[in-house]
Amino acid sequence: MATPPPFPAFCTATVAEDAVVHALRSANYNCYSPTTGDLPARRTATVAEDAVVDALRSANHNCYSPAVGVLPARRAIADNLNCDLPYKVSTDDVYLTAGGKQAIEVILAVLARPGANILLPRTSDPFYEDFASHLNLEFRHFDLLPEKNWEVDLDAMEALADENTLAMVIINPGNPCGNVFTYQHLQKIAVTARKLGIMVISDEVYENITFGTTPYVRMGVFGPMVPVLTLGSLSKRWIVPGWRLGWLVTCDPNGILQKLGGAVPQILENTKEDFFSKIICILGEAVDICCNRIEEIPCLTCPKKPEGSMFVMVEVKLNPSLLENINDDMEFSLKLAKEESVIVLPAFSAILKANNGKWA
Repeated sequence: MATPPPFPAFCTATVAEDAVVHALRSANYNCYSPTTGDLPARRTATVAEDAVVDALRSANHNCYSPAVGVLPARRAIADNLNCDLPYKVSTDDVYLTAGGKQAIEVILAVLARPGANILLPRTSDPFYEDFASHLNLEFRHFDLLPEKNWEVDLDAMEALADENTLAMVIINPGNPCGNVFTYQHLQKIAVTARKLGIMVISDEVYENITFGTTPYVRMGVFGPMVPVLTLGSLSKRWIVPGWRLGWLVTCDPNGILQKLGGAVPQILENTKEDFFSKIICILGEAVDICCNRIEEIPCLTCPKKPEGSMFVMVEVKLNPSLLENINDDMEFSLKLAKEESVIVLPAFSAILKANNGKWA
């Protein structure tokens, strides 16, 4: 059926459209906050910008959209996931959100009930903790093992669970550890979650941003074994966190959980692979430079060279002969910023408080 022409009342002022297009082309609003300049590494694919402009100029998307998101966008996201899954998800399995953070909030709001708890990696987005606390949803931390390429400590995680545990969260590719879980480890996670009778929330906002030897595998591959809620967004892979478009996808072909935007198609379908390849190349080169420089500094070490996402986890050796008057990662980060104008994120902020303050 042909799309009916837009009603004149739904066509906004041309100056409003022009203002949005100007802001879009400037690339100043691709980031979390406006900045000046036009760095090539920060600009998204031209086809993504063109898709938004086309959707804007069409006036077909000026109205209120369905609460779950517009159908073409949900269909495109489902098709994108189906390329990697041994079964098919449908548009009914896809729910659009205002960025990945709202996706986290929606998931936790659904799970929150008196006495319930969820399992979080100790290194995770602080928003999981923040939203869970706001909803009075208990969270329990499991560790990732740096000596095993930041794999989940499954035995310890299993010991944390009880009859009130509803879900566990994994982040793959990992942020901030830069790890990429192998197929075999994801399978073990699925087996453990099935044994515990819980679902897996798979945060995949860094999907396919990998530059190591471990191939990226979606947790949804194991949907036939255990229910998986996949969290994704445009922000990281297309370098547009300021656009605030995320999604949740129910990867549950057995229906266990049931028993218990206008530009998106063009963006997902038409972005050329060379755009992603350039981003991967930039990140890979940055990791090589960073890790090589770290090896030259006696008080720093990187236990595992990152293979994905956009972070490097560095261990700070708290040796008084090397680092004078520095007792933890927070002091190290503050003095590094003050003395060398180099900004790093202390792992204390990434919920690594149990590691004696030695990560940054």
